[in-house]
Amino acid sequence: MEYKLFIDSDVVIDFFTDREPHANPASELFELNEQGTIKLYLSALSINNIYYIVRKFLGHKKTLEVIETLTEMTEIIGTTKAELVEALKSNFSDFEDSVQHASALKIKGIDAIVTRNTKDYRNSSIAVMTPLNFLKLIEKEG
Repeated sequence: MEYKLFIDSDVVIDFFTDREPHANPASELFELNEQGTIKLYLSALSINNIYYIVRKFLGHKKTLEVIETLTEMTEIIGTTKAELVEALKSNFSDFEDSVQHASALKIKGIDAIVTRNTKDYRNSSIAVMTPLNFLKLIEKEG
């Protein structure tokens, strides 16, 4: 079974900047994505945030390479007026997280949102888990 996971930008940043102690679980997600066990989705909204933060670690040129790799490794989903309207109606305390959630809802058959900040998604109608918790879940199932 291929899991469909919407990944929050913190997980991507952990992976590309090797932030400890979060880098290994994030790396495992990307490895499972390459193997076809999971399919990673990312909001186009996240790309600018990822660029901005990763650039501080790697510089402009290397970060553009990271973004290019990211677009090859993941499915990038758009943020349209529909997602913004949905986000405005939601009861999330953080607007960006609300937009992310609304974007994730557009993915047919989505299994979970994966983020280190699960509390930010406490009002989610989709399962929300950390990378480590997701890895433990599929280990139990496998």
